[in-house]
Amino acid sequence: MKTKIALFIGLFLVANVSFADLKIGVVEIAKVLEKAPQAEKAKKRLEQEFKPRDNQLVSQQKEIQSMQEKFKKDASTMSESQRNRTETDIQNKMRDAKRSQQEFSEDFNARRNDELGKLQKRIVESIRAIAKDQEFDLILTDGVIYSNPQMDITSQLQQKLATMPE
Repeated sequence: MKTKIALFIGLFLVANVSFADLKIGVVEIAKVLEKAPQAEKAKKRLEQEFKPRDNQLVSQQKEIQSMQEKFKKDASTMSESQRNRTETDIQNKMRDAKRSQQEFSEDFNARRNDELGKLQKRIVESIRAIAKDQEFDLILTDGVIYSNPQMDITSQLQQKLATMPE
């Protein structure tokens, strides 16, 4: 029994000695994503790619709104068949606009996720490179409640991302 206790205490002391030499770093991914030049470029690419479709959706909505206003104003002077036809036209345009909006949202989300995945891959590669270059044993990201500011390598990661080619 005494040998088991002595062995346990010995292992505990050895573990404490090895933990003392452990080099740990912390990265705030949200801050990196916010300030990474690649994130800004990805945002601009998405805006450029989806701006025409967004403008088209806005013009569809304006057209529907003007049709509705015109219908409200002229409904009393229209024949019943004209009212029915106009109501059907408005409903069809609303249905088309809703479908277009849904397709736009799905396409935009898919592209945004694709861009985010590429950026996350670059961030992970950069973190690994920093870890190897500076001989870190462990690098933590999200979920860290507190860390000593000396352990924070977020700025180093941001600098590395800024120097990486697109």
